[in-house]
Amino acid sequence: MPVFIYKAADRRGQTVDGVMEATDERAVVERLHKEAYYPIRVVPHAERAAWFSLAPSGRIGQGDLLPLTQQLATLFEAGLPLDRALGILEELAPNPRMKALVADLLRSVRGGSSLSDALAKHHPRPFSRLYINMVRAGEKGGVLEVSLRRLAEFLEARAAFREAIVSALAYPLVITAVGAGAIVFLLTFVIPRFATIFSDLGQTIPMPTQVLLSVSAAVQGYWWAMIGAVLAAILAWRVWTGTPEGRLQWDQTLLGLPIVGRLTAKIETARFARTLGTMLKSGVPVLGAMAVVGDMMTNQIVGRWVSRVADAVKRGSTIASALSEHTRFPPLAIHMVRVGEETGRLEEMLLKVADTFETDVRVELRRVIGLLEPSIILLMGVLVAFIVVAMLMAIFSINEIPL
Repeated sequence: MPVFIYKAADRRGQTVDGVMEATDERAVVERLHKEAYYPIRVVPHAERAAWFSLAPSGRIGQGDLLPLTQQLATLFEAGLPLDRALGILEELAPNPRMKALVADLLRSVRGGSSLSDALAKHHPRPFSRLYINMVRAGEKGGVLEVSLRRLAEFLEARAAFREAIVSALAYPLVITAVGAGAIVFLLTFVIPRFATIFSDLGQTIPMPTQVLLSVSAAVQGYWWAMIGAVLAAILAWRVWTGTPEGRLQWDQTLLGLPIVGRLTAKIETARFARTLGTMLKSGVPVLGAMAVVGDMMTNQIVGRWVSRVADAVKRGSTIASALSEHTRFPPLAIHMVRVGEETGRLEEMLLKVADTFETDVRVELRRVIGLLEPSIILLMGVLVAFIVVAMLMAIFSINEIPL
C-alpha cells in the first residue's frame, strides 16, 4: 500500500507531521478528518526528500531510536498504559522531529491502532521490519514490555559494536589526515619559497629536488583538478553502488579481499546471529524471523545467502544445514547453531555466536590496526624525509656556485 507524508492542524491550530499508509491522498484526507485534523498538505512518500518543511531537523537515526526504545520499555515495566507512556515520551522528546514522531504514534494508538501498526506507518525509517515484528510478537504474546526491553538491549549491543569498530578506525584515520595535511602544507607553502630562490640562482639542482619542485608546482597549479577528480571518483562510486548490480559487485569485491573479506564475513555472521536470536527469543516464528534477517544484512551478497537459507528452512531443512551450503559462513558458527538446534536452545546459542564473533572482530581489528598504524607512520616519515633530503641536497649544491 502506498505511503503518504502529511502535515495537518488540530482544532487548537497546532500543526503535526506524520506518515500514513492509504490507497490514495483522498483516503489520507478522509482519515485525518475522522481524527479531527485538518490537512494542510499530503504528498507521496517518494517526494519526502523535496518536502523540507516536514523534516526541518533532519532524519531520525539509530541514535534517536535507542533512547526512545529504552524509555518506552522502562515506562511499560513501570505499569503505565501505552497511551500515557507515549504521552510522557512526547513531552520528553529531545528535538522537534522526535516529538512529531511520538505524537503521530500516540494519535494512531488513541485512534485504535496497535503499536506495531502505528510503527509500520514509519517503515522503513526509522522503524525496521525487525523492530515492528518484535513489537508485534510482544503484543500477540501479551509480553510487550519484555519485547521492548529485548529490543532495547539489541539496539544497545549493536550500537556498542558499531562504536567499537569506529573507535578502532579513528586513530589511523587521524594519523593519515595529519600526515597528509603536513605534506600538503610543505608542498604548497614551504617548497615554493625555496623554488623562487633556486630559480634566481640559476644553478643546476639535483634530480630529487627537481622532482619535488615539479610535484609542488603541480599541486599549486592543479589543486582544483585534483580535488575535482577525487570528488568525481567519490560521486561515481556512490552512483555505481547505488544501483543493484553495482552494489552486488562491490559487496562481492569486499568479500574477496584478503583481510577485509574475513572481517566482513565475521561482522555479517554476528549481525545475522544477534538479529535472529533476538527475534526468536521475543517469540517471532522462525520463518517470519528468517524473512526479516535477510533485510538486516549490510552486505547484499550475504543478504542473498540468508534469503536462500530462509528458503531452505521453508522446505524443511535445518538452519545449520542450510548455512553449511555457503562456505563464507564460519564453520564455528555453523557448529554452534547445530548444537543449539539439537538441544532446543537455538536462540541462546545464536546470541552466543553473536557475542563470540563480535569479540573476535574486535580482537582481529585491533591486531590489523596495530600493524597498520606503524605502516602509516613509516610511509609518512619516508615522504617527509624525501622532502627534507631533496631540499638539503639543493641547499648544499649552492656551495658549488662560483663566486
